[in-house]
Amino acid sequence: MGAVIVAGGAGVLGQAVAAELRARGHRVAIVDLSEPREGGDLACAGVDLTDPSAVAAAYRTIADSLGGIGAVVNVAGGFLWEKVESGEVANWDLMYRMNVRTAAVSCRAALPHLTTNGGAIVNVGAAGATQPGVGMAPYAASKAGVRALTESLAQELKGACVRVNAILPTIIDTPANRRDMPDADPVDWVRPEAIAKVVAFLISDDAEAVNGASILLS
Repeated sequence: MGAVIVAGGAGVLGQAVAAELRARGHRVAIVDLSEPREGGDLACAGVDLTDPSAVAAAYRTIADSLGGIGAVVNVAGGFLWEKVESGEVANWDLMYRMNVRTAAVSCRAALPHLTTNGGAIVNVGAAGATQPGVGMAPYAASKAGVRALTESLAQELKGACVRVNAILPTIIDTPANRRDMPDADPVDWVRPEAIAKVVAFLISDDAEAVNGASILLS
């Protein structure tokens, strides 16, 4: 397999995914606007993941430097809580750009590399895409878009030896979430390291029969 790209890999989840994949012997490239604490085998910082030209250029650099691209994990995204009645319409656009556009741009940039020798894409959605609560409309709608992207692209790539799946985590146990929800009990939150293991499975040959799936992680 060629290198695995972790798009949005500078954050807590992205770093956990990168660490798990490297521990399993994968060559890992991290692409993000921010500089990662741990860069994997190659780090491309300062890349706007909503910019098709910038992402395509970064992926070409990775393919040339690491001997091709075998998988892409789209971790980039963001969250906000606001009610439809009192919220800002502009935040719907923000959630779309952070959650859907980043994944779509990354997938599109990766396809010329993946369809050559086969590979896998894993998109990080959210459980809120199927079970949204109060104040989650913009976020949940964008994550539902990630799920739809995954299912449609999986159908598009049938026969191209490229599998496309999504994971739908519930609340992820990160320092930011603990800080933002100090009264919540994180015992039932999903750990980044646990998510990373599922990602590693989905890009492996053991998951050859899994395509177009959206897997709830809790």
